[in-house]
Amino acid sequence: MEVINNIIGVPLGYIMWLCYTLVQNYGIAILLFTLLTKALMFPLNIWIQKNSIKMVKLHPEVNRISSLYINDKAKASQMQMLLYKQENYKPFASIIPMLIQIPIILGLIAVIYNPLQHLLHLDANIIDAFIQKAAAYSQTELGSGAHLKVIELVNDVSTSSMFSEINVAGTSEAIAKINSLDLKFIGLNLSKIPNITEWNVLLIVPLISGASAFLLSFLQNKINVLQRESGWFGRWGMAIFLTAFSLYFAFIVPAGVGFYWICSNIFSIAILLIVNAMHKPKEHIDYEALEKSKKELEKSKEMWKKQKPSAEQKLKSKQDYKRFLDEKNIKMLVFYSEKNGFYKYLKGVVEYILNNSDIVIHYVTSDPNDNIFSMDNPQIKSYYIDDTKLIVLFMKIDTDMVVMTMSDLQQYHLKRSFVRKDIEYVYMFHYPLSTTMVLKKGALDAYDTIFCVGKFQMDEIRQTEQHYKQPAKNLVLCGYAMLEQLQASYDAMDKTPRGKKKILIAPSWQENNILDSCIHEILDELLKKGYHVVVRPHPEYVKRYAAKMNSIVESYNDYNGDDLSFELDFTDSSSIFNSDLVISDWSGTAYEFAFVTKKPVIFIDTPQKINNPEYDVIEAKPLEIILRNEIGIQIDPQELGGLCPAVEELLASSEKYASKIAEIRQTYIANFGSSSKVGGQYIIDKLNSKEKK
Repeated sequence: MEVINNIIGVPLGYIMWLCYTLVQNYGIAILLFTLLTKALMFPLNIWIQKNSIKMVKLHPEVNRISSLYINDKAKASQMQMLLYKQENYKPFASIIPMLIQIPIILGLIAVIYNPLQHLLHLDANIIDAFIQKAAAYSQTELGSGAHLKVIELVNDVSTSSMFSEINVAGTSEAIAKINSLDLKFIGLNLSKIPNITEWNVLLIVPLISGASAFLLSFLQNKINVLQRESGWFGRWGMAIFLTAFSLYFAFIVPAGVGFYWICSNIFSIAILLIVNAMHKPKEHIDYEALEKSKKELEKSKEMWKKQKPSAEQKLKSKQDYKRFLDEKNIKMLVFYSEKNGFYKYLKGVVEYILNNSDIVIHYVTSDPNDNIFSMDNPQIKSYYIDDTKLIVLFMKIDTDMVVMTMSDLQQYHLKRSFVRKDIEYVYMFHYPLSTTMVLKKGALDAYDTIFCVGKFQMDEIRQTEQHYKQPAKNLVLCGYAMLEQLQASYDAMDKTPRGKKKILIAPSWQENNILDSCIHEILDELLKKGYHVVVRPHPEYVKRYAAKMNSIVESYNDYNGDDLSFELDFTDSSSIFNSDLVISDWSGTAYEFAFVTKKPVIFIDTPQKINNPEYDVIEAKPLEIILRNEIGIQIDPQELGGLCPAVEELLASSEKYASKIAEIRQTYIANFGSSSKVGGQYIIDKLNSKEKK
C-alpha cells in the first residue's frame, strides 16, 4: 500500500488537495476530483467511440472471415488481425479506460486513507508521532487506517488531549488543522467503512454504488456501439458482475471511495450519452449488412456442427491413430488428403504406384466419408484421422516420403515430422495455374520436392528461390493428371448438338465473385436470348454461404422462362464440360474447361484475390493473367451491356479457339497423357533407392 501511495497517491493527492482547497468540503472535493479526471479522459472517450464504431462497421467482414474459416480458428484470427491492421482498428482500445481507472482508484484509496499527508500536508515526523500515540492508545497495529484513527482520536474530546503531549515542533498547528478537517458530506462520515452489521445511513453508499453500476451497464447494453453487439453473457453477465463488484467493493473501503465510484458511474453515463450524440453509430454503420452477415455466420456454424465427427467417427479416428503409429507397421510412403474430393488429384499417381510396384501406400484422410475406404486393395492402408489428432500425428510420422496437395506446411498447424528429419515431403498441385498469386508467401518453402504442372511453375519457383535466397528444391516436371482424367471423361461424353447453346456461369467462391457482385446483371443480359443458361456455384460457396445462394435462387422462383437453371448437385462434373461456353471470374474450373473442351471462356473482371501481395517481385507473370485474353476475353463488370455480343462472337469463333487453346495446353501443360507415370515412377525410384541404402 505504501508503494501505491508514493507512486500514485502523491500526484493524485495534490489534485485532491487542490479540489478540497477550492471548495472546503470533502464530499464536493471528491465530486470535483471525479469530474476533473473524467474531463481529462474525455478526448480518450471520443477516440474509443470512433474506434468502436469502426469495429462494428468491420463486423460484417469479420463475420465473413469467421464463416469462411469456420473450421480453422487460427487462420480466422490471423485474417481478422490483418483486417484490423489494414483498417487501423485497435482491438484492445475499449479496455484502456478500465486500465486507467484501476490506478486512479488505487491512488484515491491511498489519498482517502492518508488525509494527513495528502489533504493537510502535515510533516512526516508529526504524522509518525501521531500514529505512534494512537497505536499506543489503541494497543494494536493500525495498518492502512492509521491516519483515519488519528483524526478520530484528535476530534474526540476524551482523547484529544494526549496528542498535545507530543514533543514535536508544529504539533499544536497540526492539531488545529485536524480539528478543522471535516470528512462528512450530507451527514455521512466518508472516512468510515460501511458495515452491514450496523444498520445506519452509511449503508446507502454501497447500495447506490451497486445501483449506479447497474444503470451504467444497462445503458451501455442499450447505447454503447460495441457493447450492444456482444452476446448475452458479454452484456448481462458483465452487468451482473459489475453490479455485484460495486456493491461488495463499497463495503470494504471507506465511504469516500464508494462515493467516488458513484460519481464516476454517473459521469460515465453522461459521457456515454454525449459521445453517442457527437458520433452517432447509425450514421456510420450498415446495420442491415451486419444482421445479414450474422445470419450467414449462424448458418455456417450450423453446417459445421453437422460436419463434426460423430462419436463413432471419433472412435474410428482414435483407433486409426493408434494403428498408424504402430511400430510394427513399417511405412515407406504416406499420402495425405484433406477431404474426399482431393483423391482425384492424387488418383493417377496412386494407381500407377499400385500397378507398377509392391509399395504399400498409407493413405491418411481427414474425411470420415472418403471414398478411399471403399477401395479393396491390400496395397492401400487407409486411416481416418480427425483434426484433434492430426497435428500430433504429423509430428510423429516415421516414413520415407509424404505426398500432399496441401500447401503451407510448417506455416500453420501441420508441421514436418519431429521424429524423422530425412523425410521427403512432396507437393502436388490441385490446379494448373501459377504458384505466385494463388499460394501465400512461403507456402511451398517446407517441401523438398514439387511435382510441377509445367515449365512455367518451375521458372516461378526458381525465381522465387533466387529472390529470397532459398536453397533449391527438387522440381519434377510432372504435368497435371487431373486434366487427363477430365479429358478421358469428356472424350466419352455424348456430343450430339443441342437445340440451344448451353452457357455455364461458374464463378469462384472468393470475395466479390460473380454471385456477390453482378449475377443479376449477367442473367438480365443472357435470358430469353436463345441460350440455356446454367448457374453452377462453387461447392465451397454453397457450403459457406448457403443463405446467400438460396436468396439468389429464390429471386428467380417467379421467372417464367425455361432457359435458366441452377445446378447445386456437385456429384457429377460432366455438366461443366458439355457446355458451349463458360462465364467465370477467377475460378480454376474455367481453365480446366478450356483445356479439355478447347472452347473459349468469358472472364468477368471482378476484384482479384491476391493471397501473396509480393507476387510481383519475380519476373514471371502469373499464368491466370497471361491467358485470360488468350483462351477467351475479359469484360468489365460495369460494361455488361457488351456481354451478349461477346457470347455470339466466341460461339462463332469456336474453331479458331480450339486450335489456339490446344497449342496453349501443349505449351504450358507438361507430359499430357503420361503425367501419372512421371510422378508415380519418380516415387517408386526414390523409395527403391532409399530401401537399397
